[in-house]
Amino acid sequence: MKLKYVNQIRSNLTISSNKKTNNLLDGTYKSVYKGKSMNFENLREYTINDDVKDIDWKASSRSGNLLVKQFIAEKKHNILLVMDTGAKMNADTKDLEEKKEVALFSAGTIGYLAIKNGDYVGMIYNHQEEIHYKPFQYDYYHLEQYLTEYEKEASRENKTGLNKAIHYLCRNIKKRMIVFIITDLKGLAELENSRIQEISTLHDLLVIVLSDASIQTKNAYDVEKNNYIPSFFAGDEKLKNVEQMVKKDLLEKNQKRIQKYGGNLIFIDNIKEIPLKVIELLERHSYASNR
Repeated sequence: MKLKYVNQIRSNLTISSNKKTNNLLDGTYKSVYKGKSMNFENLREYTINDDVKDIDWKASSRSGNLLVKQFIAEKKHNILLVMDTGAKMNADTKDLEEKKEVALFSAGTIGYLAIKNGDYVGMIYNHQEEIHYKPFQYDYYHLEQYLTEYEKEASRENKTGLNKAIHYLCRNIKKRMIVFIITDLKGLAELENSRIQEISTLHDLLVIVLSDASIQTKNAYDVEKNNYIPSFFAGDEKLKNVEQMVKKDLLEKNQKRIQKYGGNLIFIDNIKEIPLKVIELLERHSYASNR
């Protein structure tokens, strides 16, 4: 399989970021989700094949028997990408890049980092009221397959949102996960509080919000109504101020909603800024987890 998206994502990590930033991105991921390769489980009696270094001398002294620490291999992280779909994802961001492409590169960047660090990546989205769940895998070929299938199915005709997909994952995926929701402001606003709470109770929650193009953009097009926005809106200064205030208010309200339930959120305008924005999201998550 030709790794079209994976190679583009790898290139974006190299070209969009200088070497130091690229290392920082990789290092930030490791620092947030790091852990020992082996975790202590319990104590048991020493046998002839055990390593002397594993003897717990204090516990042995208390019990009167020679005891060693027993370890179990640490489990890998499960990274689940929850992707929004539908007509709105064919619209443009503030920097006039298609939301679907920015969503693909955001998901791909997170997936690439996870696989590079030995973690598992899955994907879920709602397409025409049918849940598409891509199981956890740990190689770039499956990541490429997931991104390609999402690109085909995030169509204009699809009117569904995130709530059904989140309900499915909370009911059917019995793993501890780090959940990344990738949506836009409208998709976030439509997300029910009960669904946010469901995720954050069981899993780590991080949200990437894709920005919206202004209705004052030249030749602005409404993908959901399938028509161009009248050109006289472009020069209306009052309308411009109202639009900015509404978007700012909606973002702040939803940011507080996510934070209330222990999640973290970042806002993305274009593909090139994704590496730095992912760093910001991971660092916010790390800071919140350590408070």
